[in-house]
Amino acid sequence: MKYVLACCLLLSSFGSIANENQDASVWLNRLSETLNQRHFSTAFVVVKNNQAEPYHWAHGINEQGEQLEILSLLNGPRKDILRKGEIVSYIEPGLPAYSLVTNQISGPIPAILSGNIDELSDYYDFVSVGRSRILGRAAQLIRIVSKDPHRLGHWVWLDEESGMLLKLAVLTAKGQLLEQVQFTYLELPENMPSQLTQIGEMTLPNVVDIPSANSELELNWRVNWLPQGFERKRVNRHRISLTKQPAEFMLFSDGLVDVSVYVTQSNAKQSAPEYVRDGATLVYNQVRNGFEVSVVGKIPAATAQLMAESVQFKVQSPQ
Repeated sequence: MKYVLACCLLLSSFGSIANENQDASVWLNRLSETLNQRHFSTAFVVVKNNQAEPYHWAHGINEQGEQLEILSLLNGPRKDILRKGEIVSYIEPGLPAYSLVTNQISGPIPAILSGNIDELSDYYDFVSVGRSRILGRAAQLIRIVSKDPHRLGHWVWLDEESGMLLKLAVLTAKGQLLEQVQFTYLELPENMPSQLTQIGEMTLPNVVDIPSANSELELNWRVNWLPQGFERKRVNRHRISLTKQPAEFMLFSDGLVDVSVYVTQSNAKQSAPEYVRDGATLVYNQVRNGFEVSVVGKIPAATAQLMAESVQFKVQSPQ
């Protein structure tokens, strides 16, 4: 009898977890629909290291069904990212403006939140925590929890009425808050925000041609260990503008988090590993055999260390 009771309790527990994941997935898919199909005008701040960076973010759909978007940093020299369909333009004072062929803006909000969140289900659990109140609105708290110790956790608060994002936090496995995005203003108008009308009429900067061969570029080193689910997305070789020193670069992603690995020649033969955090972003440096390896991304320090120590060099040095 005790065995039967224990089995019933265990099955009940599994059923509860499954329902939580299902409910959380429904909310996250609703968020994706809102980010793609609704007009909105928002303001938010990115809070990290006891400092706050304010942004304005607007999205709309014109009469041709084309998505228009703008993300602007409001403090300091103005930086704008504009999106018109599948063209995203980066405009910053003192630098040449350019465009890329993509349908995702690179900013503080992970692009996967407007995509297919179910792509993350092999590496993350989605947990519905319950109701909360953000920006004076009823909200649902959803936790995106890593299935292994090699990633950070993401908590998102979604507006119950619209499914819109109201808050995002990045935390360690022990619950230490590293960085958060707090919305301070939200408008969901019936018509497209007026500032987006100008984007639809603009001629955007020329598209930068990034050769597809870059993804197949063979470097003189490789990363032998990655957390499960991370795939190589980009490879590049260039010279650092200040020092003219050659550097090589690989970008990896699991869909939610991007991690960059850089390799440069170093005057030192060896040096002790060191790292610094900027909010949730970790910069880990290690010099081995005359090469400096840097790992940059929103990951735990132990994960960055494993990646850096797995870098294997060939005989030739980076060019």
